[in-house]
Parts: sequence; C-alpha cells; structure tokens
Amino acid sequence: MCGRTSCHLPRDVLTRACAYHDRQGHQRLPEWRDPDKYCPSYNKSPQSSSPVLLSRLHFEKDADSSERVIAPMRWGLVPCWFKEADISKLPFNITNCRSDTIMEKRSFKVPLGKGRRCVVLADGFYEWQRSQVTSQSQPYFIYFPQAKTDEPGGGEAAHSPECWAKLWDNWRLLTMAGIFDCWEPPEGGELLYSYSIITVDSCSSLTSIHPRMPAILDGEEAVSKWLDFGEVPAQEALKLIQPTENITFHPVSSVVNNSRNNTPECLTPLSLVVKKEPKASGSSQMMMQWLTTKSPKKEAPRSPQKDKPAVPQWSSQFLQKSPLPTKRGAPGLLERWLKRESEEPAAKRPPCE
Repeated sequence: MCGRTSCHLPRDVLTRACAYHDRQGHQRLPEWRDPDKYCPSYNKSPQSSSPVLLSRLHFEKDADSSERVIAPMRWGLVPCWFKEADISKLPFNITNCRSDTIMEKRSFKVPLGKGRRCVVLADGFYEWQRSQVTSQSQPYFIYFPQAKTDEPGGGEAAHSPECWAKLWDNWRLLTMAGIFDCWEPPEGGELLYSYSIITVDSCSSLTSIHPRMPAILDGEEAVSKWLDFGEVPAQEALKLIQPTENITFHPVSSVVNNSRNNTPECLTPLSLVVKKEPKASGSSQMMMQWLTTKSPKKEAPRSPQKDKPAVPQWSSQFLQKSPLPTKRGAPGLLERWLKRESEEPAAKRPPCE
C-alpha cells in the first residue's frame, strides 16, 4: 500500500524535473493547471492535494495526447457516479487501487475505460516496518536511486543534513501509476479531480518492510505509454504495472508518524538526525541520586550535615536514625556515673544500712 508521500519541491523545480519529449522529439516542460492549488509538503497524507501528470487531451479536445500538464488533485478517488453532495459520506476508502482487481471494481474500471490514467509525482513515499518484538514500527523513506552530481556534497554520500538537502537540485522524482476521475457535485459547482495510486506486490528488497508497494513507472518510455491513452490502449498500458527493483530506501525519524509534521526531518536519513538527549525530570533525578548513594547499613555512621544530606529528603523518613558515635578513649557511661557519685557531698548521700 501507499499511505504517505513527500512532494516538497518548489513549483518551478518540480516543473523542470518533469521535462519530457513530445511526439516530434522536442524537449518540453509540462504546463500547470490550477498552479495555486499546489502545496509543497514533506508529509502528504490521503485527502490532501498532490501534483499529477496527465495528458493535455483530458482538458483540450484537439490537443496531442502526448503533451502533458501538471494538475493538483485530491488523493483519494471520488467516483464520477457518486451521488451524495458530501464526499465525506463515501462509504469506502479509494486511496489505493490493487492491480489485481482494477478491472473488477466499478470505481476503477469506469475511469480506466475513459483513459483517465495519470502519474502521481513525489520525492518518494513512506512505509512502516512492523517490529515482531515490540509494538513500535520503523518508518522508511523509499525513492529512486539518485545520480551523482559534481556539486559540493553531491559526488559522494551525504554526511550531514546540509549535504543531504543539496541533493534535491537534481532529484529524480518518483513516478507512480495512478487512476483519476472527475466528480461533479449534484447541485453543481466546481469539478473535483481526484486520484488513486495503483499498488502491486512488493519487490524483493521491500518485502521485509511491507508486502505491497506503488506501481512505479521506471523511465520516460513507461511514463509516456501510461499517459498517452490516445495511442496506447488500456490492456497494453496495464502490462507496465509490475514491481520494480530499481528502488532504494533508508530509515527516517518517527516524526513523520504525525501527518501534521511538515519538516525536512521527515525524510532525512535517521543517522543524520541530531538526537536530543532526554532531560530527566525532577523525580527521575532524585531517584538516580538515591540509587548512586551507598546503603546506610554498609556505610560508616557519620554526623548529619544540614547543608548536604546524605540521602534525598523524600526518602529520609524511611531510614532509622543512628545514635551519635562516642569518641575513642572517652569514659564509659558506668565510669562517668561512679565518678559523679564520688564527687557528691556526703550529706547528700543516702545513709548506709
């Protein structure tokens, strides 16, 4: 499955990353449709808006189907046949579309028959590996292997968050196959374009993380065939939907777990994230102080000090107070009593019998 992606590049950088060749072999940049609706984010979740590539022919009847546009769309397909005015009442989640049932379910079969194929653009996507020992899951950022550059920090593996950030200048976007649809509110209003990401069984390198992965279109030829519905029929295009081994990944911080967190730390390699040592609370500090002191039973008794007590005050009431030690050579209690008796005047002594 795919439930979280990143697409944080500025609009102009994203446009350059989508350069392509038209049917005549000329290099072109896709044009934007509703560019103001694009919101860059390191942490995109379902129901948010993401940029997708699609054929210009979907918007202009006389356009060449090989020409491309970029349009922000809602993640989570709303079928054109849905009759409720409130899309939140949609009784099922259509965030992802399984490749093995794409021709069986009406929600996908109808738009696929209309040629509504798109390519979802992203820096990469996130997936969580469940631990068999604990209940915690380790998040991973998964993306295309990147070509080395001659820029500082780009020719070798990045060793700091600053070097890692420089790699985005020539970042190869992840291109995921999707199905989109156009929904019109029953009472009229603005058309809603939404999409679903097609998923397949994971490749061998990702099976230990998750059994499913997005259907990734690896290369310009695959992207062109998937988008050009005017020349490539659905059955031929569906042959492109299969796992790819051309993928890489690294662990990231659990900060990505909360979809409200939108920072570079979401996708920065975990080994590069500066970990803050947790500050002990007051009670924890007192407990550590108590544990590091010697046991009163084994410690030689000493006079109490008012300024620096031997044990924390919160535990002193549980300890027995030891009597003050006598100095070496001092007279014992019996000797002091006899001496006092001998020094008293005879008149005060009781008469002998």
